[in-house]
Amino acid sequence: MPENYPIVEIRKDFPILSRLVNKNPLVYFDNGATTQKPWSVIQAGVDYYSNLNSNIHRGVHTLSGEVTEAYEQARKVIQNHLNALKPGEIVFTSGTTDSINLVANSFGKQHIKAGDRILITLLEHHSNILPWQKLCEEVGAYLDVVTIHPNGDLDLNHLQKLLTPKTKLLSVCHVSNTLGTINPIQEIVKLAHQNNTVVLVDGAQAIPHLSIDVQALDCDFYCFSGHKAYAPTGVGILYAQEKHLQEMPPYRVGGGTIKTVTFQHTLYAESPLKFEAGTPHIEGGLGLAKAIEYMNSIGIDRIAAHENNLLNRATEMLNSLPGLTIIGQSNHKAGVISFVVEGTHPADIGVLLDKYGVAVRTGHHCTQPLLQHYNVPGTVRVSFGLYNTIEEVEVLFQALVKTLKMLR
Repeated sequence: MPENYPIVEIRKDFPILSRLVNKNPLVYFDNGATTQKPWSVIQAGVDYYSNLNSNIHRGVHTLSGEVTEAYEQARKVIQNHLNALKPGEIVFTSGTTDSINLVANSFGKQHIKAGDRILITLLEHHSNILPWQKLCEEVGAYLDVVTIHPNGDLDLNHLQKLLTPKTKLLSVCHVSNTLGTINPIQEIVKLAHQNNTVVLVDGAQAIPHLSIDVQALDCDFYCFSGHKAYAPTGVGILYAQEKHLQEMPPYRVGGGTIKTVTFQHTLYAESPLKFEAGTPHIEGGLGLAKAIEYMNSIGIDRIAAHENNLLNRATEMLNSLPGLTIIGQSNHKAGVISFVVEGTHPADIGVLLDKYGVAVRTGHHCTQPLLQHYNVPGTVRVSFGLYNTIEEVEVLFQALVKTLKMLR
């Protein structure tokens, strides 16, 4: 554990960690699917509904003014966290999936034409495959896929070969949700921009583990979901460079997106409002800002170091078990371990681990093409959060030993 990492105090901030599951203390290792929420985030929701509940932007009364100010301040918190140039480069969405669909349907349909190529990688979540696949089908473009090395690292030589004058957009995950591989985004963006290719980065799995500086990365778009980073479900962010937002047409239209409306013509608002149709998830936006403030109060680098210790210890222990194979062993990983055990099914392992209070994810993790590449139907995935401990890793190991004895 990093020196002075306040794990005892941190765990007190998460009420769910005190509950029992099947008469055992909860050991929550499914953070890659969703993270638990600290009191400050929970309280933000309570405060909103207790003291501020009103709609934003369009009201002249006190509650509307106060909650509008709070919501726009949340946007600034997120801007500062990502080091975006302006608050207007931050668009609130319902999550990573919504953000990617926004770019595919707005920027994509504006710039991708028949015969053009879109580039993704083998590491992608289905949410970063399907919108581009659908766009290609609709406009007659082609989808190219960058392969990986056996250890789970992206093959950058293959990426360079696939970057052609016809490649209009590259969409790539910052961190693989299945393998934990951390992609060298700055290098990838540089290669793409040398080819005049626009880059979207799926940061869903990076946001709780890494310091993100979108100006340093120089990506065109960056998106993430709040619930992966200790915030409520149903809220997410699309960062986009201002030059793109100014020229992109709105994806969905309705209340809040307009300057003037007549039956003959509508004049839309400036970004980001033209992309935020309807009443947003106000509570979620406020909670997301609180979650980011909470992570920053601990320190993203300290969190990363703590999770890396958990990763190293768990990897060492799991590698000692006969028949167990870890899928994806990059030297640059976030706190994710996916594994299979010879002669067992991942789902059976997950069900039995739950009997000991250990929550893990099993299945294909919305990365079916990736697991087909490794010739496995699914894995057991252990994913760490800032509140997990070495002692919990040991509980996992002992529970897994007992589980495998029952299954073999």
